Amino acid sequence: MWALKSYNCERCGSDFISGRALKYHFQQKHLGEVHHEKCNQAVLREMQQGHSESTRDRSTMETHKLHWENLEERNVKYMATKISKTCRMCSRHFGTVLSRENHEIQEHHFTARKRAQMSAGFSPHNMLECKGPQELRRFADRNICPASGSQRAACAAEVGALILLIQASFPVPASRVIQGGSYVKGTDIQGSSEIDIVLLSKASPDVNHFKKQLRDGLETLRENLKRTAYGNRILMGRRTPLSLRFSFLCTGSLHSHSFEIIAYYDVLGPTPSTDLKRRLYRRLYLGEDSDEAQLWALALLPHQVDFVKASVLRLKELIRLVRHWLRTSFASPTEENKFRRLPSSYSLELLTIYIWERAEKPLSFSLLQGMRAVLKLLVQYADINVVWHRHYHRKFPIFVKVNQKHTRPFILDPVNPTVNVCDTCNAWDEVAHVAKLSLRKPLFSGVRAEPPWLFTDAW
Repeated sequence: MWALKSYNCERCGSDFISGRALKYHFQQKHLGEVHHEKCNQAVLREMQQGHSESTRDRSTMETHKLHWENLEERNVKYMATKISKTCRMCSRHFGTVLSRENHEIQEHHFTARKRAQMSAGFSPHNMLECKGPQELRRFADRNICPASGSQRAACAAEVGALILLIQASFPVPASRVIQGGSYVKGTDIQGSSEIDIVLLSKASPDVNHFKKQLRDGLETLRENLKRTAYGNRILMGRRTPLSLRFSFLCTGSLHSHSFEIIAYYDVLGPTPSTDLKRRLYRRLYLGEDSDEAQLWALALLPHQVDFVKASVLRLKELIRLVRHWLRTSFASPTEENKFRRLPSSYSLELLTIYIWERAEKPLSFSLLQGMRAVLKLLVQYADINVVWHRHYHRKFPIFVKVNQKHTRPFILDPVNPTVNVCDTCNAWDEVAHVAKLSLRKPLFSGVRAEPPWLFTDAW
């Protein structure tokens, strides 16, 4: 069967059946426009200088937003509409994933061979070199599972004391403190423990003034923490407009936690009604201010944490294996592909939960079989289509609109019907390639699907 050739507009991502149609479209829509690199927008040539001046002050903040990685609620409208269609090599934004991929091939010669060279980077001693489930279990106990027993208790005591100190050192009274991150959800691994703290205060009549007050408060908090008894064990990270980052060395300097702190006013309150949450969803869906959207979504963090935290112990062990695989199987980005974005830990946590649910939620299962199932689905990433309805009804208008226009892979945030968490990644083809190579490693040699994972035979 003959395939029709399509002509793609790299300016907006639209497809046309002929070169003449594309030329007409370009003359009508884009003639006289130039691409403004800092904001990835098309601007009339005569307006370019004024546009540059108006966006110069925002450029630093936009750069920071591209590097936000930790908080689950950062997977909101800005991230979901920008990252997946952003070039891995030059960060240009396109209207469709297809137009972005065509650009990468034509402008950067990003061929399949080049992708293979730049994607895989297996660490010398990773779990994929294990031979059999027993060796995998020993490897996980030694290298992946976090500390337990008295060391875990001592760690929890120090983290709890630091969180109370953060709340006391923040100059604006916090009406509520919510916590997130892998440490709180119980999915942390050795050497990778994230703790997210959101300080929520009651709204002021002048919201813009209140936002500035809270952001200024983060700078004061930075200085206050340096002067506390914990100051010599806190290593401050780079400054960002909306958050404070630092690493905290704990429990006899044996390990550290990565903290990220954000402050905002309490949009929903501790016990939001269904109508209040629906109003928030509409604001997230219709809002054009990406800063506002990211801050509004902070109120959903407790529900995101609870969704993962409710997992059974065995499932959390599988999630740790998946997180470890993500850390130890990919090549680090180079100067050439520095805008590559791999899947967030949150998106892979949700994918693992979905796989477990497909297996009918076994309380006990083979970690080897579960890991194999996750990798096989990642190879078929274009078939991923996952939706939960615990927080919004199937006929909820915003869900219907988002679901109608979604692209694959598609994992809808279980507590936010406006966000496909897969859209924070612009390298799913690389993920599939590394997953395929992983399945050829010694760990999976000769392994076949067993109950309750027989459904993976179709993948």
